[in-house]
Order: sequence, then C-alpha cells, then structure tokens
Amino acid sequence: MDTVHNYYERLVFNEIKEHYAERVEEDNDIMADMACVALNRISPRYIRYDIDMSFYMSTDEHLDVEKRVKKAVKKAYKKVQKFKKKERQNDLS
Repeated sequence: MDTVHNYYERLVFNEIKEHYAERVEEDNDIMADMACVALNRISPRYIRYDIDMSFYMSTDEHLDVEKRVKKAVKKAYKKVQKFKKKERQNDLS
C-alpha cells in the first residue's frame, strides 16, 4: 500500500521547487499551501509506480500534463500570495 500515490504530487512539488521557491523565499508553509491548492485543482490519478503512467502516455498527453501542472501551480501561487497580502493588511489594522 505504501507505493500508492497521486501521480501529480511529485510533478507539482517539482514545479514549485524549480520555479517558485525563490519567489516565496523557500518558505515551507507557503510552498505546502501552494501544493495543496494546486493539487486540489487537478483531478488525482492514483498509481503505484510513476514509470507505469509515463510509459503508457503519448507525447501529447505528457505535454498536456505538464501544461495542467504549470497552470495549477501558477494559479495556486497567485491565490496564496493574495491571501498572504490580506493577512499582512489585517495584521497592520
């Protein structure tokens, strides 16, 4: 049972680490919030081994997955930043 996981988790985590970690100053809480928001935007695909999923996907499907992940993470980043901005404004009030 330990091998079962959502195929998109690793892809989302990598996207955040590669393209957003510096923007959020590697704040683990913000990155975790982003991952949750992004993963909730993508229908889960539960698998046992990533290679199984990758092997059976066409090039177009790989590109579609990459596009979906990038879009979900970008929207998650904006949402989390908007929330953090509101939180800071409330702290100043």
